[in-house]
Amino acid sequence: MPAEPLVCADTATRVSSVLNRDVKQFGKKHMFDANEETCWNSDQFQGGFSSRLCTLEGCRTGEELVKISDLYPEDINAMQRFQLEETALDTLKITFENSTDFFGRIVVYHLQVLGERL
Repeated sequence: MPAEPLVCADTATRVSSVLNRDVKQFGKKHMFDANEETCWNSDQFQGGFSSRLCTLEGCRTGEELVKISDLYPEDINAMQRFQLEETALDTLKITFENSTDFFGRIVVYHLQVLGERL
């Protein structure tokens, strides 16, 4: 079965902050809208900043989160893809750590979680 986007309008998501609390222009919904003209932005925007380390944690319903993988994004202006070992999850937590920006800001223009619905 081909991989499909697993994050949809019904998916519960949380972010650490939104630039100037302007959720209409920079809210988390823009990470999943597949529009290259929009983005989620953490507070204090000044360009595009990436994370040097992303930690993935996940679990099945009723279980505790466990570490799945560390990812090391590059600070480049191009789409990046990360292939992970197949894992059945109900909850996925992505933590962006070690920003390339001195103030810790992160910009995510597009985020998709692909997989197979069980």
